[in-house]
Amino acid sequence: SQEEKLKYLDDSLKGCNLDVHPTESALVIQYEVEATILGELGDPMVGERKECQKIIRLKSLNAHTDTSSLALKVVEECRLIHPSKLSEVEQLLFYLKNRKVPDGMSPNNQEQQRVLPRDFTPYAGVEVGIEANITSIDEYVELLYEGIQEKIKGATLIFQLACNPNNLEELNNNEAALGALARVLREDWKQSVDLATTIIYIFFCFSSFSHFHGLVTHFKIGALCMNIIEHELKRYDLWQDELQKKRKAYILSCEFTDNQNLKKEHDKSFRKYQSLLIKQEQFLRVALCLLLNLAEDTRTELKMRNKNIVNILVKILDREDEELLLVVISFLKKLSIFLENKNDMAEALAVEKLARLVPCEHEELLSTTLRLLLNLSFDTLLRSQMAQTGLIPKLCSLLADEGQRQLSMCILYHISMDDRFKSMFADTGCIPQLMKMMFSCGDAKMDVELISLCINLAANKNNAQILCEGNSLRMLMKRAVKLKDVLVMKMIRNLSQHNGPTKSLFLDHVGDLAAQIRNDEAEEFVIECLGTLANLNIPDLDWAMVLKEYNLVHYLKDRLKPGSAEDDLILEVVNMIGTVSMDDSCAAMLAKSGIIPALIELLNAQQEDDEFVCQIVYVFYQMVFHKATRDVIMGDTQAPAYLIDLMHDNNAEIRKVCDNTLDIIAEYYEEWGKKIQMEKFRWYNSQWLEMVESQMDEAGDPFLYEKERESFIGNGDILDRPDLLYSTEGLMGADGTISPEFYTDFQSGGQGRTGFLNSVYPQLSVPRPPASAALHLLLF
Repeated sequence: SQEEKLKYLDDSLKGCNLDVHPTESALVIQYEVEATILGELGDPMVGERKECQKIIRLKSLNAHTDTSSLALKVVEECRLIHPSKLSEVEQLLFYLKNRKVPDGMSPNNQEQQRVLPRDFTPYAGVEVGIEANITSIDEYVELLYEGIQEKIKGATLIFQLACNPNNLEELNNNEAALGALARVLREDWKQSVDLATTIIYIFFCFSSFSHFHGLVTHFKIGALCMNIIEHELKRYDLWQDELQKKRKAYILSCEFTDNQNLKKEHDKSFRKYQSLLIKQEQFLRVALCLLLNLAEDTRTELKMRNKNIVNILVKILDREDEELLLVVISFLKKLSIFLENKNDMAEALAVEKLARLVPCEHEELLSTTLRLLLNLSFDTLLRSQMAQTGLIPKLCSLLADEGQRQLSMCILYHISMDDRFKSMFADTGCIPQLMKMMFSCGDAKMDVELISLCINLAANKNNAQILCEGNSLRMLMKRAVKLKDVLVMKMIRNLSQHNGPTKSLFLDHVGDLAAQIRNDEAEEFVIECLGTLANLNIPDLDWAMVLKEYNLVHYLKDRLKPGSAEDDLILEVVNMIGTVSMDDSCAAMLAKSGIIPALIELLNAQQEDDEFVCQIVYVFYQMVFHKATRDVIMGDTQAPAYLIDLMHDNNAEIRKVCDNTLDIIAEYYEEWGKKIQMEKFRWYNSQWLEMVESQMDEAGDPFLYEKERESFIGNGDILDRPDLLYSTEGLMGADGTISPEFYTDFQSGGQGRTGFLNSVYPQLSVPRPPASAALHLLLF
């Protein structure tokens, strides 16, 4: 019997040590339990020692507490503390009473500074007033076969045992107890939310340790939790509908008469609703914590996603209970690292529901919400939702909170990457605050999140004007030049690209920038300085003087040699030459230095790089405006031939710059104008004839070709086939070339459209521009 067993078992406590809890207002008791099995004669046979810990939380401890009285009460109520330790307890309580509260915590929330999923205490309604003992586990299991109240009592006692991690291994070996708990949960969860919550708590204790996850999965507790959660959410919707109906009935009755019965009924329903809501949210909290623990296994997490876990969690975001919201958002944060879950959150409009929690007084909840938003902010669509829900000013307001500053700044940085939302920052008042934070760094290294956000904001004109207010630009320049700070110079470069008053502020700093363009400076820093100078297309700036004073012509020419530096640096040199070439005297200076042939050589080397080609052609475009450089380009280089070749490049920007440059050349040089006109003439017709041939091939018509279906164009140039011309009267010059005068007349509509093509080949319907109709006739 049980009494006979106890005769041969001797328990004793040893080594009781007291200390204070490192963060909470609590005493920590470390002690050892020594259990010895005695023989029939009282001799010790088998002995075992176990180290244990007990925490006594002192919720009533404050600055006005009488530590002597409290120490006496603690010693009287805790059997583990010997009365001889009363003075030690009093000293520890005095220390706790006067201990300084850590920064970022208030005395009222010191005990709840961090709510972890496993930090739970039994809720009102399941206290049984009995201290559970692992040796009585069989008695507790027997209660699970009785009525609902007995089942709640038995489950609560087992829960007390499960709260001690030292008991979990023994409970794990008791398959009968765990099987009974799983059976009761599966059969009776609808009858009592207290019973369901208590049993889920027990399995939650197991789920807190990864090696017990197999046990929880074996009894299919996770799937059962999902089903119960879905049912509870439907019940919540019904409660809301019922309460809303009674509220409407009460409001309508108040308009005509003072119906006290309806008022009482409404108040009663509301109190009942609040009571049910508290119990339901307690259940949801522990059930979701259990699922969160099980989601460590990605396969289990995938099963949850298939059961629509994301939409369930987003729906719960409408609740007000902060502890429940903390669990929900922690779960969403874990799920958000997978693309599919992130897409589900976007469809469920999770960002709109999260926006209401920013800011909030619950520090841990706010921090977790920001971390979730940071994960979501990598998606373009979700960043758009954040901006549209008004999160930008809310996040800007958190920059003053040192605890949340970094997270807020990272989210704002991601939002600022989109040009559509950069202008929204101008009205938030955060830009002066960001500048103050930058200047407060002194010579120390600046946070990368801070400077990255400022770089993005500087790309917007309105933001740039605010960023440059007062002496801000001067202070930025001073820091960049003194510390050779590449990121600050990158921000300055963005500021320099805006026309208007902002760009004029740079006149005072051109010398500082030009002085940095040296061979002994780091390339990254020089790139930003060159880029900044290249943006300064200011009429009042004397570029010739700058080039002479800082000996920049020699540097620019040397850097144009292919392979002389990194491509990024060479490209910025080309941009710089394009800017200074707007000045007539500068253009002449550059032409005399031999920079134009160097540009041609670079164009040959970088002909596959569209950015290089476009920028070099832009330099030619600037130079042909000035007579001195125009004559050099046309007489001493092959630049016009390159431009004609690039006139039909695949890149639209290159074609556009080439066309503009060639138009200017054609205006000043009649011979080149005819060549350019002829090239355009040849190109258009070759394209048109290729289109006609391809349409014939698709139609499968043998047309006039032999068995081999030889192209009527042949392998040669289409314009070198005078035999194709049915008539050359007025068209062919003495040298056999097509008269440019004819092409001019043709462009102006001088040549009338005939029906020759349509009469010969009426089955073809080939679209063509009206202005080229006579040309088509000519080539056939």
